[in-house]
Amino acid sequence: MHQALQNLEVISTISSYVEHRSLPALASTCRAFAHPALNALWRDLQSAKPLVKCLPSDLFGVDRGGSAVLRKPLDDRMWHTLFKYTSRVHSIIVSDDTEVNGPLCLLAINISCFSAPESLFPNLHRLKLRASGTLCAAEVLRMAFVPSLVELNMEISSASFAYLSVLSSLGTFCPHLQNMTMNFGFSSDTSSPKVSPFITRSISQLHHLRTLSVSDLGVQGIKHLTELPTLQSLSLHLTMLSAWETKSDSSFPGFHNLHFLGLFTLTIKQASNFLNSLQFVESKEIEIKVDLTFAFDDECTSMPEFFAIVREKCDNTKLESISFHGLCSKQSHTRLRGVFTPLYACCNLTRLLIGDLCYISMSDEELGQLAKAWPKLQVLQIKCYASENTTIPTFHGLINLLRRCPALTSLALVINVTQLNGIDLKSPGGGCSNQRLTSFALGRSLIQAPVDVALITSGLFPNLKKVDFWDTSLPKLQPRKEWLKQQLERWELVNKIIGGFSLVKERCIETWSDR
Repeated sequence: MHQALQNLEVISTISSYVEHRSLPALASTCRAFAHPALNALWRDLQSAKPLVKCLPSDLFGVDRGGSAVLRKPLDDRMWHTLFKYTSRVHSIIVSDDTEVNGPLCLLAINISCFSAPESLFPNLHRLKLRASGTLCAAEVLRMAFVPSLVELNMEISSASFAYLSVLSSLGTFCPHLQNMTMNFGFSSDTSSPKVSPFITRSISQLHHLRTLSVSDLGVQGIKHLTELPTLQSLSLHLTMLSAWETKSDSSFPGFHNLHFLGLFTLTIKQASNFLNSLQFVESKEIEIKVDLTFAFDDECTSMPEFFAIVREKCDNTKLESISFHGLCSKQSHTRLRGVFTPLYACCNLTRLLIGDLCYISMSDEELGQLAKAWPKLQVLQIKCYASENTTIPTFHGLINLLRRCPALTSLALVINVTQLNGIDLKSPGGGCSNQRLTSFALGRSLIQAPVDVALITSGLFPNLKKVDFWDTSLPKLQPRKEWLKQQLERWELVNKIIGGFSLVKERCIETWSDR
């Protein structure tokens, strides 16, 4: 054997690149490859089925009621064989109730017997569980909750008291947990135990937690979250039963070290009330997603109020990114002007993404004010609805934006590209262009002169290969299909011309490089 293959690190690296189906053959090649190949084979399991296959086929059966049963106890040899493989597992996904309530549950129950190892998964780092919170699931959790666990991803549709009891000990069983996603539904059955008190207790003990995505924990739960010193990313899913339906009289300490704050709400008011209850939020990124199915028609009038609260509660010099999206196609007919004015205080903003929430009016002058306030912008996406009564910027406003925000790499705006007066087609930006921008979307913008638009766009963005759309149907200002078809054909012509310019440029660069 070559000397290099006697190096364990080299063999482990080779094993990590071998196809999964070939690892058993590699493990049987020689003793030197056995352990590294088996480590790679068992490191990440997509289900618990491979564990069951390690044991005799006649070990498990099904009773008359259809439940899994253990036909005979596991002897020392069986436990040794099983542990030989489970000790190599670093991550496992259990996404089926039949796995939890079947052989895996029986193993979890019988692990307490004298001949079994203390834990089947002593080196488990990541667990993903999608199952009902039954008694069997509680035993599986007890088996999988080990000190080495650093990442946990769970969905809880229902939960028994035994299951919640195990969850409440999460901080004791898994003290080094760093990343956790735990979403649970709220049952209308008043006899069902409430999940949040058990979750809150366990989360408050996780002093190494960095990333948390969880359903609404209520007022007391949020107070505990503010006390976690290492928390950097927080995503909260607020529901109809949320404590943030109304403005809270309580004031909680804020978050000092957040890099990301995400709020998934049913109304903008919920997001406003939550932020308003905190003394401060030092976060680099804020993302709001609103399920407009439950929103009122005038819901979007709350946007300026929300942005005013952001200005008041957030560190205006630290905040770099704001995203605001709706989760459904329901649109508000409210027309807003000056909606972003409160955010002008956030002088270091690099990303602003606004989804299809409502009509937003913006003139060239207002776009210029926005650009003046945020000279470091890299991504600007305002995907608003455009109508006949909505003011939208022109190419003049776009050129001013490019002058003030030279770092832009992605841009999405509704622009009036029918007003081309005063723009030199040979030098549309008057010497101003953006070499960095590679993503440009004009959404519902109407067009009359595709050749001129292509020349202007290509002149402003020399490295752009095409113009994108977030709504290929265009606004339904005209009921005639022929009119809509004509609009799409004009935009297709724009992209053909821009693509031709890009191809010529690439060939010129290749020719120059060959020289």
